[in-house]
Amino acid sequence: MEIETLVVGQFVVNTYIVYTTGGAEAIVIDPGDDPQEILSVLAKRRLSVTHIVNTHGHGDHIGANGAVKDAFPAAKICIHSRDAHMLLDPASNLSFAFGYKVVSPPADVMLAGGTQFGAAGLVFRIEHVPGHSPGSVCLVHDGDVPVVFSGDTLFAGSIGRTDLPGGNGGMPLAGIREKILSLPDATDVYPGHGVRTTVGTEKRENYFLGSGSAAGPS
Repeated sequence: MEIETLVVGQFVVNTYIVYTTGGAEAIVIDPGDDPQEILSVLAKRRLSVTHIVNTHGHGDHIGANGAVKDAFPAAKICIHSRDAHMLLDPASNLSFAFGYKVVSPPADVMLAGGTQFGAAGLVFRIEHVPGHSPGSVCLVHDGDVPVVFSGDTLFAGSIGRTDLPGGNGGMPLAGIREKILSLPDATDVYPGHGVRTTVGTEKRENYFLGSGSAAGPS
């Protein structure tokens, strides 16, 4: 599996282009902004997008959905059902509150926790871990080096904030421990913001998980 990381937009979101080695198809995870940069990398790699996956519905993670969909009309936009309405509503996706306006095309696929998701020759397990938003999901790929795309659920040394509208401070910690920290220590964690980490590192060093605190920075 090949993973290209692009840091996009004013909220420095990690957008991931994921594809098989030598493959011609890709999924794009959280195309938050800077669509021309995303499309340039896809063109350089000669990749066609089959799926656009949003780990949650906040405006900083969905801002380039429309541009990628326009470039690849067959690509399916995928999001958990509890966040799907955010794609269409700048108030719900919080872009309006931060002084801009994001509207995405509607969802084509509703993701559900505990299910398998296949795209571009890859298979992921969807884990629903609400707390940062009602429909926050993580994508787990089991392989020689397991990988989890954690969105804004888990960061290096922190967790996603839960004080935004739709957040729930009592929910994410149990989900993170059950569904992410239960993965092998060597699992690479690709978060929605910040640097890559591993499950083992977060078990040892993440203050928020160790202390039981329910909300960290986003």
